Amino acid sequence: MTRLQNGQTFPALDVSAVGGGTISIPLSLSGSYGVVLIYRGAWCPYCQAQLAGFQRASEKLAETGIKVVALSVDDEATTIGTIEKFKLNFPVGHSADADQVAAETGAYTNETPRYLQTTGFLLAPDGKILNAVYSSGPIGRLVAEDVIGMVNYIKSKV
Repeated sequence: MTRLQNGQTFPALDVSAVGGGTISIPLSLSGSYGVVLIYRGAWCPYCQAQLAGFQRASEKLAETGIKVVALSVDDEATTIGTIEKFKLNFPVGHSADADQVAAETGAYTNETPRYLQTTGFLLAPDGKILNAVYSSGPIGRLVAEDVIGMVNYIKSKV
């Protein structure tokens, strides 16, 4: 399993969307800066804090031209509960195949129970990776304020 590097194009990844259909990453983010949040599950307090933080920053993220998507191995009912609990207004995929996502992105996994460890990507509008954050456990993850700061810095240099 190879970790994705800055400058690489994010691989095509499809995950089930709540209510049916598919979230296609990075296609669903194209033309905007994008954040891909892979979280451990609704049970993880660190993941809850991260999702809530991105929701609190949603207005500033939108003003900066940043779209967010999240995904986990949680089933649809659990994912709906997470969306409702944190009033998430960005797409959240469910029932992700841990082995497939790990093979495509290099995300760490947990064996028993099987889930993906926290992984985050900041993507350029063309789908290239600007920053990848891999965690082998519950801590170490993208933070909305850092993402906004990095995108503002990049835009200031153009």
